[in-house]
Amino acid sequence: MGAIDTLDLLVRGRSDLVTHVERVPSRSGVACAWPDWVPEDLLSRLADQGIKAPWLHQAEAASAAWAGQHVVLSTGTASGKSLAYQLPVLTTLSTENGTALYLSPTKALATDQLHALAMLTDAAATYDGDTPRAERDWLRRHGRLILTNPDMLHFGILPQHARWAGFLRRLRYVVIDECHTYRGVFGSHVAHVIRRLRRICAHYGAEPTFFLASATVSDPELSASRLIGLP
Repeated sequence: MGAIDTLDLLVRGRSDLVTHVERVPSRSGVACAWPDWVPEDLLSRLADQGIKAPWLHQAEAASAAWAGQHVVLSTGTASGKSLAYQLPVLTTLSTENGTALYLSPTKALATDQLHALAMLTDAAATYDGDTPRAERDWLRRHGRLILTNPDMLHFGILPQHARWAGFLRRLRYVVIDECHTYRGVFGSHVAHVIRRLRRICAHYGAEPTFFLASATVSDPELSASRLIGLP
């Protein structure tokens, strides 16, 4: 059953309850060549996962981030937002001594991302309330791509920034996934946490590039700017 058939089934006999139905025509994706800065070993691993070429929006967002521009990518569910941030992040891990931080609103999402990244790199690890103490100590010293959440950043990383100095000094990217969830009081809290992160990074001489992603944020540019405190 297609989407239109499902919609018709849902509204059948309920027309008095439905206030608006809008049908948006589908659009064909536009593929393009890989950016020339993506290393061959990463392209090979992507090909092994069946990814032969990026969509245009993935390549453009990835290249902007690679050039040091802060990026907010708002595109539909299952349209490839993850690959757009993975390209610059994994290239940095492969070709430089940089680090990256991935923030998600839930541990489940971070776990899903970890499983996907495991096919492309062995440098990714989660840092959350379930992470054993010994592993936390190892990540502070050797972590390259840390997947965590705003609360762990607030309670577990920033107050102990001296122990994370090596990671923060080399921080190249901060990825904020599902950025539309950070609104209201919670959003204000996270915005201040991000500002603390930026201030501490500056203390160690780092100015990370921010990459935000969402499928449903209504005003991407304004929302992203308010969240990270940067244009």
